[in-house]
Amino acid sequence: MWAWNAALALVCGDPVVWKPSEKTPLTALACQAILARALTRFGDAPVGLSQVLIGAGEIGTVMVEHKHVALISATGSTRMGRIVGPRVAARFGRSILELGGNNAGIVCPSADLDMALRAIAFGAIGTAGQRCTTLRRLFVHDSVYDALVPRLKAAYGSVSIGNPLETDALVGPLIDRAAYEGMQKALAAAGAKGGSIVGGARVAIGGEAAVYVQPALVEMPAQTGPVLEETFAPILYVMRYSDFDDAIAQHNVPLRRRLGLRHCQRQHWHLGRRDRRRFRRREGNRWRARKRLGRVEGLHASRHQHHQLLPLPAAGAGRGVRGRLMASVMTEGGFTAGLNHATKQRVRAGRLHLSEVVRL
Repeated sequence: MWAWNAALALVCGDPVVWKPSEKTPLTALACQAILARALTRFGDAPVGLSQVLIGAGEIGTVMVEHKHVALISATGSTRMGRIVGPRVAARFGRSILELGGNNAGIVCPSADLDMALRAIAFGAIGTAGQRCTTLRRLFVHDSVYDALVPRLKAAYGSVSIGNPLETDALVGPLIDRAAYEGMQKALAAAGAKGGSIVGGARVAIGGEAAVYVQPALVEMPAQTGPVLEETFAPILYVMRYSDFDDAIAQHNVPLRRRLGLRHCQRQHWHLGRRDRRRFRRREGNRWRARKRLGRVEGLHASRHQHHQLLPLPAAGAGRGVRGRLMASVMTEGGFTAGLNHATKQRVRAGRLHLSEVVRL
Protein backbone atom coordinates (compact mmCIF):
# COMPACT_ATOMS: atom_id res chain seq x y z
CA MET A 1 0.00 0.00 0.00
CA TRP A 2 2.86 2.38 0.79
CA ALA A 3 4.44 1.74 -2.62
CA TRP A 4 1.23 2.52 -4.52
CA ASN A 5 0.52 5.82 -2.82
CA ALA A 6 4.13 6.94 -2.43
CA ALA A 7 4.78 6.39 -6.14
CA LEU A 8 1.79 8.57 -7.07
CA ALA A 9 2.94 11.32 -4.75
CA LEU A 10 6.52 11.25 -6.01
CA VAL A 11 5.47 11.29 -9.66
CA CYS A 12 3.41 14.43 -8.90
CA GLY A 13 6.36 16.08 -7.15
CA ASP A 14 4.99 15.78 -3.62
CA PRO A 15 6.97 14.70 -0.54
CA VAL A 16 5.91 11.67 1.51
CA VAL A 17 5.80 11.20 5.28
CA TRP A 18 5.11 7.58 6.15
CA LYS A 19 4.00 6.28 9.53
CA PRO A 20 3.82 2.47 9.38
CA SER A 21 2.00 0.25 11.82
CA GLU A 22 3.82 0.03 15.10
CA LYS A 23 3.79 -3.75 14.55
CA THR A 24 5.87 -3.56 11.34
CA PRO A 25 8.67 -0.98 11.83
CA LEU A 26 11.46 -3.09 10.31
CA THR A 27 9.61 -3.55 7.03
CA ALA A 28 9.08 0.20 6.79
CA LEU A 29 12.72 0.99 7.48
CA ALA A 30 13.85 -1.57 4.90
CA CYS A 31 11.55 -0.07 2.25
CA GLN A 32 12.78 3.42 3.07
CA ALA A 33 16.40 2.27 2.72
CA ILE A 34 15.66 0.82 -0.73
CA LEU A 35 13.95 4.04 -1.81
CA ALA A 36 16.84 6.15 -0.48
CA ARG A 37 19.28 4.04 -2.50
CA ALA A 38 17.18 4.57 -5.64
CA LEU A 39 16.92 8.34 -5.04
CA THR A 40 20.69 8.55 -4.59
CA ARG A 41 21.20 6.76 -7.88
CA PHE A 42 18.74 9.17 -9.50
CA GLY A 43 20.95 12.01 -8.30
CA ASP A 44 18.56 14.94 -8.40
CA ALA A 45 16.06 14.22 -5.62
CA PRO A 46 15.74 16.81 -2.83
CA VAL A 47 16.78 15.82 0.66
CA GLY A 48 13.91 14.61 2.82
CA LEU A 49 11.64 13.74 -0.12
CA SER A 50 10.51 10.64 1.78
CA GLN A 51 10.55 10.29 5.57
CA VAL A 52 9.54 7.52 7.97
CA LEU A 53 8.09 8.15 11.43
CA ILE A 54 8.22 5.19 13.82
CA GLY A 55 5.86 5.18 16.78
CA ALA A 56 2.40 4.54 18.13
CA GLY A 57 -0.97 6.00 17.25
CA GLU A 58 -0.18 9.41 18.69
CA ILE A 59 2.05 10.15 15.70
CA GLY A 60 -0.77 9.25 13.34
CA THR A 61 -3.07 11.60 15.23
CA VAL A 62 -0.67 14.51 14.72
CA MET A 63 -0.46 13.77 10.99
CA VAL A 64 -4.23 13.48 10.61
CA GLU A 65 -4.89 16.80 12.35
CA HIS A 66 -1.98 18.80 10.92
CA LYS A 67 -3.16 21.60 8.64
CA HIS A 68 -0.15 21.35 6.33
CA VAL A 69 -0.78 17.68 5.45
CA ALA A 70 -3.01 18.10 2.43
CA LEU A 71 -3.82 14.43 1.91
CA ILE A 72 -3.84 11.47 4.29
CA SER A 73 -3.79 7.92 2.97
CA ALA A 74 -4.69 5.53 5.78
CA THR A 75 -4.63 1.75 5.53
CA GLY A 76 -6.06 -0.35 8.34
CA SER A 77 -9.22 -1.39 10.09
CA THR A 78 -12.70 0.01 9.66
CA ARG A 79 -12.51 1.30 13.23
CA MET A 80 -9.45 3.32 12.30
CA GLY A 81 -11.18 4.67 9.18
CA ARG A 82 -14.15 5.91 11.17
CA ILE A 83 -11.76 7.93 13.33
CA VAL A 84 -9.49 9.26 10.59
CA GLY A 85 -12.12 10.22 8.01
CA PRO A 86 -14.10 12.74 10.10
CA ARG A 87 -10.96 14.30 11.58
CA VAL A 88 -9.44 14.97 8.17
CA ALA A 89 -12.77 16.23 6.82
CA ALA A 90 -13.15 18.60 9.79
CA ARG A 91 -10.14 20.59 8.56
CA PHE A 92 -11.21 20.25 4.89
CA GLY A 93 -8.34 17.92 4.12
CA ARG A 94 -8.53 14.94 1.79
CA SER A 95 -8.25 11.29 2.69
CA ILE A 96 -7.83 7.92 1.00
CA LEU A 97 -9.10 5.16 3.27
CA GLU A 98 -8.02 1.60 2.44
CA LEU A 99 -10.06 -0.32 4.99
CA GLY A 100 -11.11 -3.89 5.75
CA GLY A 101 -12.80 -6.18 3.25
CA ASN A 102 -14.71 -9.46 3.29
CA ASN A 103 -13.91 -10.73 -0.18
CA ALA A 104 -15.82 -13.61 -1.74
CA GLY A 105 -15.48 -16.08 -4.60
CA ILE A 106 -18.27 -17.82 -6.51
CA VAL A 107 -17.54 -21.18 -8.15
CA CYS A 108 -19.91 -21.81 -11.06
CA PRO A 109 -20.81 -25.25 -12.46
CA SER A 110 -18.67 -24.65 -15.56
CA ALA A 111 -15.53 -23.68 -13.59
CA ASP A 112 -12.20 -25.37 -14.22
CA LEU A 113 -11.87 -27.00 -10.80
CA ASP A 114 -8.11 -27.44 -11.06
CA MET A 115 -7.68 -23.72 -11.70
CA ALA A 116 -10.23 -22.87 -9.02
CA LEU A 117 -8.46 -25.06 -6.46
CA ARG A 118 -5.12 -23.33 -6.98
CA ALA A 119 -6.61 -19.83 -7.03
CA ILE A 120 -8.76 -20.38 -3.94
CA ALA A 121 -5.96 -21.95 -1.92
CA PHE A 122 -3.48 -19.19 -2.70
CA GLY A 123 -6.05 -16.40 -2.31
CA ALA A 124 -7.23 -17.64 1.07
CA ILE A 125 -4.02 -19.06 2.55
CA GLY A 126 -1.27 -16.83 1.16
CA THR A 127 0.23 -14.29 3.59
CA ALA A 128 -1.62 -16.22 6.32
CA GLY A 129 -4.82 -14.37 5.49
CA GLN A 130 -3.32 -11.02 6.49
CA ARG A 131 -4.08 -8.77 3.54
CA CYS A 132 -7.13 -6.77 2.50
CA THR A 133 -7.52 -8.83 -0.71
CA THR A 134 -7.55 -12.22 1.06
CA LEU A 135 -10.36 -14.54 -0.03
CA ARG A 136 -12.54 -15.05 3.06
CA ARG A 137 -15.87 -16.40 1.76
CA LEU A 138 -16.54 -19.00 -0.92
CA PHE A 139 -19.87 -19.90 -2.55
CA VAL A 140 -19.73 -23.25 -4.40
CA HIS A 141 -22.49 -24.55 -6.66
CA ASP A 142 -24.22 -27.74 -5.51
CA SER A 143 -23.18 -29.62 -8.65
CA VAL A 144 -19.43 -29.17 -8.01
CA TYR A 145 -19.38 -28.80 -4.21
CA ASP A 146 -18.60 -32.44 -3.45
CA ALA A 147 -15.89 -32.51 -6.11
CA LEU A 148 -14.12 -29.32 -5.01
CA VAL A 149 -14.42 -28.99 -1.24
CA PRO A 150 -12.76 -32.35 -0.32
CA ARG A 151 -9.82 -31.35 -2.53
CA LEU A 152 -9.67 -28.00 -0.75
CA LYS A 153 -9.59 -29.76 2.61
CA ALA A 154 -6.72 -31.92 1.43
CA ALA A 155 -4.83 -28.84 0.26
CA TYR A 156 -5.39 -27.16 3.62
CA GLY A 157 -4.08 -30.23 5.43
CA SER A 158 -0.91 -30.49 3.33
CA VAL A 159 0.10 -26.83 3.00
CA SER A 160 3.59 -25.98 4.23
CA ILE A 161 3.90 -23.78 7.34
CA GLY A 162 7.07 -22.10 8.55
CA ASN A 163 9.40 -19.13 8.47
CA PRO A 164 9.50 -17.93 4.84
CA LEU A 165 12.95 -16.43 5.43
CA GLU A 166 14.34 -19.87 6.17
CA THR A 167 12.10 -22.21 4.15
CA ASP A 168 9.88 -22.16 1.08
CA ALA A 169 6.76 -22.42 3.24
CA LEU A 170 3.59 -20.85 1.85
CA VAL A 171 2.09 -19.96 5.26
CA GLY A 172 4.12 -17.73 7.56
CA PRO A 173 3.31 -16.49 11.08
CA LEU A 174 0.47 -14.33 12.30
CA ILE A 175 1.54 -10.83 13.29
CA ASP A 176 1.04 -11.37 17.03
CA ARG A 177 -0.86 -13.24 19.72
CA ALA A 178 -3.85 -10.89 19.45
CA ALA A 179 -4.34 -12.02 15.83
CA TYR A 180 -4.29 -15.65 16.97
CA GLU A 181 -6.84 -14.96 19.69
CA GLY A 182 -9.09 -13.18 17.20
CA MET A 183 -8.87 -16.19 14.89
CA GLN A 184 -9.79 -18.62 17.65
CA LYS A 185 -12.70 -16.44 18.72
CA ALA A 186 -14.06 -16.41 15.15
CA LEU A 187 -13.69 -20.18 14.83
CA ALA A 188 -15.50 -20.74 18.11
CA ALA A 189 -18.33 -18.49 16.94
CA ALA A 190 -18.53 -20.35 13.62
CA GLY A 191 -18.71 -23.68 15.45
CA ALA A 192 -21.54 -22.36 17.60
CA LYS A 193 -23.44 -21.51 14.39
CA GLY A 194 -23.12 -25.06 13.08
CA GLY A 195 -19.88 -24.72 11.15
CA SER A 196 -17.65 -27.73 10.44
CA ILE A 197 -14.03 -26.69 11.00
CA VAL A 198 -10.88 -28.14 9.42
CA GLY A 199 -7.56 -26.76 10.69
CA GLY A 200 -7.03 -23.64 12.78
CA ALA A 201 -4.77 -25.16 15.43
CA ARG A 202 -1.54 -23.57 16.56
CA VAL A 203 1.71 -25.04 15.20
CA ALA A 204 4.79 -25.28 17.42
CA ILE A 205 7.36 -23.44 15.32
CA GLY A 206 9.81 -20.73 16.34
CA GLY A 207 9.33 -20.72 20.10
CA GLU A 208 6.67 -19.29 22.37
CA ALA A 209 6.75 -15.77 20.93
CA ALA A 210 6.10 -16.93 17.35
CA VAL A 211 2.48 -17.57 16.38
CA TYR A 212 2.05 -20.06 13.53
CA VAL A 213 -1.33 -21.64 12.77
CA GLN A 214 -2.86 -24.10 10.36
CA PRO A 215 -5.15 -22.31 7.92
CA ALA A 216 -8.80 -23.03 8.65
CA LEU A 217 -11.57 -24.06 6.27
CA VAL A 218 -15.08 -23.79 7.73
CA GLU A 219 -18.13 -25.29 6.03
CA MET A 220 -21.09 -23.16 7.09
CA PRO A 221 -24.78 -24.04 6.78
CA ALA A 222 -25.57 -20.37 6.15
CA GLN A 223 -23.88 -16.99 5.96
CA THR A 224 -24.23 -15.78 9.51
CA GLY A 225 -22.24 -14.79 12.60
CA PRO A 226 -18.48 -14.43 11.99
CA VAL A 227 -18.91 -14.97 8.24
CA LEU A 228 -20.23 -11.42 8.00
CA GLU A 229 -17.20 -9.95 9.78
CA GLU A 230 -13.59 -9.66 8.65
CA THR A 231 -11.10 -11.69 10.68
CA PHE A 232 -7.50 -10.91 9.74
CA ALA A 233 -6.36 -14.53 9.72
CA PRO A 234 -6.38 -17.54 7.35
CA ILE A 235 -10.06 -18.52 7.67
CA LEU A 236 -12.15 -19.46 4.62
CA TYR A 237 -15.91 -19.89 5.07
CA VAL A 238 -17.45 -22.20 2.44
CA MET A 239 -21.17 -22.31 1.61
CA ARG A 240 -23.35 -24.04 -0.97
CA TYR A 241 -25.58 -22.33 -3.50
CA SER A 242 -27.90 -23.52 -6.25
CA ASP A 243 -29.04 -20.27 -7.89
CA PHE A 244 -26.54 -17.76 -9.28
CA ASP A 245 -28.68 -14.73 -8.43
CA ASP A 246 -28.91 -15.96 -4.85
CA ALA A 247 -25.12 -16.33 -4.73
CA ILE A 248 -24.75 -12.73 -5.89
CA ALA A 249 -27.24 -11.59 -3.25
CA GLN A 250 -25.43 -13.55 -0.54
CA HIS A 251 -22.11 -12.08 -1.66
CA ASN A 252 -23.50 -8.57 -1.23
CA VAL A 253 -25.04 -9.12 2.21
CA PRO A 254 -22.08 -7.66 4.22
CA LEU A 255 -21.98 -4.70 1.83
CA ARG A 256 -25.68 -3.94 2.10
CA ARG A 257 -25.55 -4.22 5.89
CA ARG A 258 -22.97 -1.44 6.05
CA LEU A 259 -23.67 0.75 3.02
CA GLY A 260 -27.45 0.51 2.81
CA LEU A 261 -27.28 -0.36 -0.89
CA ARG A 262 -30.66 -2.08 -0.86
CA HIS A 263 -32.23 1.37 -0.45
CA CYS A 264 -29.87 2.82 -3.05
CA GLN A 265 -30.92 0.20 -5.59
CA ARG A 266 -34.58 1.07 -5.07
CA GLN A 267 -33.73 4.71 -5.71
CA HIS A 268 -31.97 3.71 -8.94
CA TRP A 269 -35.06 1.99 -10.33
CA HIS A 270 -37.26 4.92 -9.33
CA LEU A 271 -35.39 7.16 -11.78
CA GLY A 272 -37.16 8.13 -14.99
CA ARG A 273 -36.41 6.22 -18.19
CA ARG A 274 -34.23 9.00 -19.63
CA ASP A 275 -32.29 9.36 -16.38
CA ARG A 276 -31.78 5.59 -16.19
CA ARG A 277 -30.39 5.61 -19.73
CA ARG A 278 -27.90 8.35 -18.83
CA PHE A 279 -27.04 6.55 -15.60
CA ARG A 280 -26.27 3.28 -17.41
CA ARG A 281 -24.29 5.04 -20.12
CA ARG A 282 -22.15 6.77 -17.48
CA GLU A 283 -21.75 3.53 -15.51
CA GLY A 284 -20.63 1.68 -18.63
CA ASN A 285 -17.99 4.28 -19.45
CA ARG A 286 -16.57 4.13 -15.94
CA TRP A 287 -16.68 0.32 -15.96
CA ARG A 288 -14.58 0.17 -19.11
CA ALA A 289 -12.11 2.74 -17.76
CA ARG A 290 -11.64 0.82 -14.53
CA LYS A 291 -11.27 -2.46 -16.41
CA ARG A 292 -8.37 -0.98 -18.35
CA LEU A 293 -6.78 -0.06 -15.03
CA GLY A 294 -7.09 -3.66 -13.90
CA ARG A 295 -10.02 -3.40 -11.52
CA VAL A 296 -13.79 -3.45 -11.71
CA GLU A 297 -16.27 -2.55 -9.02
CA GLY A 298 -19.87 -3.16 -10.08
CA LEU A 299 -22.12 -1.42 -7.58
CA HIS A 300 -25.69 -0.27 -8.20
CA ALA A 301 -26.50 2.92 -6.32
CA SER A 302 -28.49 6.10 -6.73
CA ARG A 303 -27.16 8.85 -8.98
CA HIS A 304 -25.52 10.98 -6.32
CA GLN A 305 -24.12 7.98 -4.43
CA HIS A 306 -22.93 6.40 -7.69
CA HIS A 307 -20.67 9.40 -8.21
CA GLN A 308 -19.34 9.06 -4.67
CA LEU A 309 -18.75 5.32 -4.78
CA LEU A 310 -17.05 4.66 -8.08
CA PRO A 311 -14.20 7.16 -8.60
CA LEU A 312 -12.26 6.04 -5.52
CA PRO A 313 -9.02 4.04 -5.83
CA ALA A 314 -9.57 0.29 -5.67
CA ALA A 315 -8.64 -1.68 -2.67
CA GLY A 316 -10.91 -3.72 -0.44
CA ALA A 317 -12.44 -0.82 1.41
CA GLY A 318 -15.25 -3.21 2.15
CA ARG A 319 -16.79 -1.44 5.11
CA GLY A 320 -15.81 2.13 4.41
CA VAL A 321 -18.51 4.75 3.88
CA ARG A 322 -17.70 4.70 0.18
CA GLY A 323 -16.17 1.24 0.01
CA ARG A 324 -16.88 -1.88 -1.93
CA LEU A 325 -16.40 -5.62 -1.66
CA MET A 326 -14.34 -7.46 -4.23
CA ALA A 327 -15.37 -10.77 -5.72
CA SER A 328 -14.19 -13.41 -8.16
CA VAL A 329 -16.71 -15.25 -10.29
CA MET A 330 -15.10 -18.50 -11.42
CA THR A 331 -16.30 -19.88 -14.74
CA GLU A 332 -14.99 -22.07 -17.52
CA GLY A 333 -13.27 -19.09 -19.11
CA GLY A 334 -11.36 -17.90 -16.03
CA PHE A 335 -12.07 -15.21 -13.45
CA THR A 336 -13.76 -11.84 -13.59
CA ALA A 337 -14.84 -9.27 -11.02
CA GLY A 338 -17.79 -6.98 -10.66
CA LEU A 339 -21.36 -7.82 -9.80
CA ASN A 340 -23.53 -5.54 -11.90
CA HIS A 341 -26.33 -6.72 -14.18
CA ALA A 342 -24.21 -6.71 -17.33
CA THR A 343 -21.58 -8.93 -15.70
CA LYS A 344 -24.20 -11.45 -14.58
CA GLN A 345 -25.62 -11.61 -18.10
CA ARG A 346 -22.15 -12.27 -19.54
CA VAL A 347 -21.54 -15.03 -17.00
CA ARG A 348 -24.80 -16.74 -17.91
CA ALA A 349 -24.13 -16.43 -21.63
CA GLY A 350 -20.60 -17.85 -21.26
CA ARG A 351 -18.98 -14.80 -22.83
CA LEU A 352 -16.18 -14.47 -20.23
CA HIS A 353 -12.77 -15.55 -21.46
CA LEU A 354 -9.35 -15.88 -19.91
CA SER A 355 -8.21 -12.73 -21.71
CA GLU A 356 -10.74 -10.81 -19.60
CA VAL A 357 -9.22 -11.77 -16.27
CA VAL A 358 -9.40 -8.91 -13.80
CA ARG A 359 -6.66 -8.95 -11.18
CA LEU A 360 -8.12 -8.16 -7.77
